[in-house]
Amino acid sequence: MRHKSLTLAVLLLLASLILAACGSSPTAAPADTSSNDSASAPTTNSDAAPSNDSASAPSADGKMAILLPETKTARYESQDLPNFRNKLQELGFDVENNLIYLNANQDAANQQSQAEAALTNGAKILVLDPVDSDSASVIADMAKSQNVPVISYDRLTKGSDGVNYYISFDNEKVGQLQGQALFDALAGKENPTVVMINGSPTDNNASMFKQGAHSVLDGKVNIAKEYDTPDWSPDKAQDQMTQALTALSNQVDGVLAANDGTAGGSIAAMKAAGVNPLPPVTGQDAELAAIQRIILGEQYMTVYKAIKPEAEVAAELAYLLLTGAEVPADMINGSVNNGVIDVPSILLTPIVVTKDNIKDTVVADGFWTVEQICTAEYAQACTDAGLQ
Repeated sequence: MRHKSLTLAVLLLLASLILAACGSSPTAAPADTSSNDSASAPTTNSDAAPSNDSASAPSADGKMAILLPETKTARYESQDLPNFRNKLQELGFDVENNLIYLNANQDAANQQSQAEAALTNGAKILVLDPVDSDSASVIADMAKSQNVPVISYDRLTKGSDGVNYYISFDNEKVGQLQGQALFDALAGKENPTVVMINGSPTDNNASMFKQGAHSVLDGKVNIAKEYDTPDWSPDKAQDQMTQALTALSNQVDGVLAANDGTAGGSIAAMKAAGVNPLPPVTGQDAELAAIQRIILGEQYMTVYKAIKPEAEVAAELAYLLLTGAEVPADMINGSVNNGVIDVPSILLTPIVVTKDNIKDTVVADGFWTVEQICTAEYAQACTDAGLQ
């Protein structure tokens, strides 16, 4: 009996020693782990961050918004927006979830509300094509107060130091090209009678087009009637041209129309009034309908502003700003004063398009295809022009 008790005591002692040894391991392990964390984690983190920054492309986290002014001018939804979206997608930006697109339908107050909504919804970049160049200063100021960069796209936003960049064309040059093309088309006519159908009085670009055209035409032609066209409306342009024809007894030698929409309205008015042959009419934007009118001989010229590179460089700049990357110095090629500051600018070159160079410009660039231009109605005209 005593032997059994001794054996049991020994077994109990051994068990307690084993349990004591096992119990010390959890205490030791956290001590070792804690020691490893405190010694190595900061080193690992500080090494990883610079490595990641230098080895990988910047991440485009966050949203951006593009605010376009209207839909009456076909280019915005047929060219600007698709090219902007496609370039962002190519750069790796999630356009489906992080691009906010808003169109103001020519309503400045609506555009301001849209900008407020975009900022509320987390836009970190605003690409703004203003309805009203002056009143859009409120949008730029609002964005600046929230540290959101503003890219003024195509039209200059005036009166604010919240505009970070401006992307457009040399707009005075556009007007000069229009004026010179019209003057050349009127060669041989003595003191020809011209009607000017300008753009919207709220669009800063329109004032630049007008200024450029006047710099060429003043003193060389008789500008018998001149109108500003609210909202760039083709219908209003048609009404204005009808008024001019009535006042001038249909005696018009040429029409300086500021864009293709106003050109179309002017041509419609002249057709309705029985003007034949149609006088030379200028335009701008190389809209498909305008190219087809040029093929037919109804419109003399348009100014081709290569919208694809304009939209693409806007996308590239917006992406750089969103990622916090440095904007390359050679990306900026000028500055334009908006009444408050000199805005760093990217200015592209406009091109005159007539029947003679459609193939070498808008077709060669893929802006329009021969198939798009040369539908059944225009097939013979396209053949005559050497397009097919």
